[in-house]
Amino acid sequence: MKVSLFITCLCDVMASDVGKDTVEILERFGCVVDFPESQTCCGQPAYNSGYVTKAKESMKQMMKAFKHSEYVVSPSGSCVAMLHEYAHLFKDDPEWKEVAQELANKSYELTQFLVDVLGVEDVGATFSGKITYHRSCHMTRLLGVTEAPYKLLKNVKGLEIVDLPLCEDCCGFGGTFAVKQPSISEQMVKEKTEHIVETGADYVVGGDMGCLMNIGGRLSRDDRQVTALHITKILNSH
Repeated sequence: MKVSLFITCLCDVMASDVGKDTVEILERFGCVVDFPESQTCCGQPAYNSGYVTKAKESMKQMMKAFKHSEYVVSPSGSCVAMLHEYAHLFKDDPEWKEVAQELANKSYELTQFLVDVLGVEDVGATFSGKITYHRSCHMTRLLGVTEAPYKLLKNVKGLEIVDLPLCEDCCGFGGTFAVKQPSISEQMVKEKTEHIVETGADYVVGGDMGCLMNIGGRLSRDDRQVTALHITKILNSH
């Protein structure tokens, strides 16, 4: 099975190990992974800020980059949700309508792809520690990925999973929201990290680097001994 890796801006710049882990996990299950170098930002920051015309320039570049891919997989529920949004944004554009829908149909967040496409629930990972899982808003509410991460984590040997109180609450990142509404965002992440600490977990795990950077930053500033980890780090541990 041929898979094209869509590595997001944050993963590329701030957490390159997430991309490496993603490739190794996919290759473990027989996927042939390529990396279209013409890919760029999915356009979400500009789009969410109201710059729709400018955002569409990035979106068109993404559609060109992945036009011939069999599957597109990314370690980010938020950015994949944006790819799915292309179908709506270009529905009245005769030149891009079909290409946008095709990209939406073949794009998956990593855990979603492993469970729903490859039929894998046990990746053979081993990780010692107590974790709690943060359900990021875009991945859960927009992309609809709710059970796949839990199915994979439950089969990791040596892992103890504890429930996160009010796990459906936003961490306050929201991309540009954290920049535009810093005071509100600060209170939201404060509440989120307090709930994380309550669990007694050693690690908080998630599928979106934006959330994890926000949460991890707050935990660090409050000198909390909890580490924020992308789920790929757990799934690629042996």
